[in-house]
Parts: sequence; C-alpha cells; structure tokens
Amino acid sequence: MTKTGLCVTGSFCTLSKLLESVDSLLDADFDLTPIFSYSVSQFDTRFFKQIDFENLLVQKTGKPPIKTIVDAEPIGTSKGFDLMIVAPCTGNTLAKIANGITDTPVTMAVKAHLRNNRPVVLAISTNDALGANAKNIGALINVKNIYFVPFGQDAPMKKTNSLVADFKLLTPTCEAAMMGKQYQPLLI
Repeated sequence: MTKTGLCVTGSFCTLSKLLESVDSLLDADFDLTPIFSYSVSQFDTRFFKQIDFENLLVQKTGKPPIKTIVDAEPIGTSKGFDLMIVAPCTGNTLAKIANGITDTPVTMAVKAHLRNNRPVVLAISTNDALGANAKNIGALINVKNIYFVPFGQDAPMKKTNSLVADFKLLTPTCEAAMMGKQYQPLLI
C-alpha cells in the first residue's frame, strides 16, 4: 500500500473527474487520506454541495478529510505519507506552492511532505495556466519531487489560457512519480 495524501482544491468543475480517478487509485493500492482546501471545506457550488462531496470521498477512502493547517502540519513527521497528490490543483494553489506560501491545509501538507524529499503529483486545472500562472508551471516543472499529470487545453477557443490535467492519467502518473519519473508525454 502506498500511503497517499489526496489534496483537493477548489476547481469544482473537475471534482467529478477526481471521484472517478479515486476508484482507479484505490484499485492500484493507493491508501488515500483526503486533505481539503478551505474552499472545498466550506463552499456549496452548482457542481456539488460541500457535505455531499465530502461524504462521497469519505465513503470511497474510509477516512475523514484533514481540514486545518494545524492538522496538516504533522504530515511531514507522524503521518508519513509516501506520496502527496494535489487534484485538482487550482492556479491559486499552484502559485502558492511555486512561491512557498503556506496558508491553507493543502499548501501546508505539500510543504510538510516536500521537506522529506517525497514525491508530489499536481493535476492542474486553471483558467490562467497559459497566462499569469505559466511562470509557476515553468518553475515547478524544474523542482525536484514535483510531477505533473499530463495536461492540455480544455476549451482553446473559449478559454485560451486554460489547462486541465487528464484525470484518467492520474494513477499512472502517481506510479511513475513513486519511481522518480515524470509520466510522459506531459503535454497532450
């Protein structure tokens, strides 16, 4: 079993894709512990009621989510995850990780995990990936222990700067990251 932190951030339109990928991860023997951003912990959206999403994820993983910075901080020591996944990874969270900002349970979990030189997989989903966040993607591609789920433009004619990870490739990306390799091709 690969002990895995599953950080979920507020790209609400991709949460249903994440739930499908959770089944694949569990089938591949990843033991998932959910970690929620404040947005996912608090907001009802047109895609999910917060409590419904939380209940679905708890039902699948068998574990309640970590929802506070205080509860996320010991991840680097006592929790001892083998892998950290951020899926979906919003532009906001991506920028914070790239710039060392630790002000949410997710960014604290990633920081705590990285300080032990363990792999982090990012499944980006952001409308400004080819705009303001392009520099953050570029910076993180060069960071040791950071791996990306392959991504591409999801609506190039309507949202020219938007990129979304292919959630069907989350499991093989995690398996490659556990071997210290970036799953390829990265751009799809």
